[in-house]
Amino acid sequence: MRYTYVRENPVFRFLFVVLIPLAILAYVHFGTDPYYETVFVLFLVNIIPCAALNLTNGITGIFSLGQAAFMALGAYISSLLTLEPKTKFAYMPQIPEWLGNAHFPFWAAMLAACVITSLIAVVIGFTILRAKGHYLAVITLGMVIVVKSLLDNASNLTNGSRGISGMEKYTTMPVALLCVIITLYVLYRIRISAFGRSMIALRDDEDAAASLGIRHLQIRLLSFVVSAFFAAAGGCLWAHLERVIAPSLFYFDETFTILEMSVIGGMATLSGAIPGAAILTFIPQVLADLSNGFTIFGITVPKISGLSSIVMSIVFILVIIFRRGGVTGNSEYIVESMFSLDTYTGLFRKSTYADLKQSLLNIGKRNRQPANEESVKEDRK
Repeated sequence: MRYTYVRENPVFRFLFVVLIPLAILAYVHFGTDPYYETVFVLFLVNIIPCAALNLTNGITGIFSLGQAAFMALGAYISSLLTLEPKTKFAYMPQIPEWLGNAHFPFWAAMLAACVITSLIAVVIGFTILRAKGHYLAVITLGMVIVVKSLLDNASNLTNGSRGISGMEKYTTMPVALLCVIITLYVLYRIRISAFGRSMIALRDDEDAAASLGIRHLQIRLLSFVVSAFFAAAGGCLWAHLERVIAPSLFYFDETFTILEMSVIGGMATLSGAIPGAAILTFIPQVLADLSNGFTIFGITVPKISGLSSIVMSIVFILVIIFRRGGVTGNSEYIVESMFSLDTYTGLFRKSTYADLKQSLLNIGKRNRQPANEESVKEDRK
């Protein structure tokens, strides 16, 4: 197999998509301050609901704003199942006895939360997915309001607006990384399956897809339910990272934060969730330290309130104007490289390294000579 371009070579893919990111995460996990590890774990957690949102909004064409509602359900259900009975009865003395005495392991509670949230999404999806466009967006946004109101008022189960705290910190770097890999792999397999092609067909031209026998309601419902499943997983991981949850934490702020990640990273691809989550996680952390004032090139910049929000708003506007497809555009390069068998088996073929050398030489030739039509054709063979 011949790899004409450097970025297509398995050595390049493995080095920059797999090895270097894992090395960075390992260094942060074993060799840095716990604060920085928490930030990186939060970044991994944010990838999950963002990738799930990309499946509905970017790949299927459903403009949903209800991701925060599913995250809230996952967070509350898993927290109630993993909390010690004495803690639950201390927060909620009137909690049903069977639920108060229930104590599940983390993975069992997480799976139960995801399944229950998915079943709720099935019921909701049958009702709302007949709407389209901005009508559906408003309905799903209303779903966030409804879920928050229920959590605020069901004090016997949720402790109301005061929230719940005291959960064990199960969300560590290895746990979050494992969940990210599982999420991206499952969503990627769906995307390249017949169901995924049907989702893309519905997004591009619903009438043409219907003429080919694609049942739009079933495909949309599948996308909606799968997205809800992984959004609940993200909420569960978030709850057991921060160890405190409240209805206000899963409201409009979280809704539009996840949406910003999707748009900035690239809504049409699963790969876009990774740079999107990185930008919306790391930049606000950096700007939070600079908002109290800083000095650059001898110039002292005074304290600027809301610096993080101002900068992220500018970034969002610039992406909308100059890069409407987001950082990744329509390229699935990151996820494809992660889960392509060739990325790993290609490392053991001698031809891979010969092709890499030739590709590097070709870069030098292209920089020295103007490309003509014949040379381009030759390179692409």
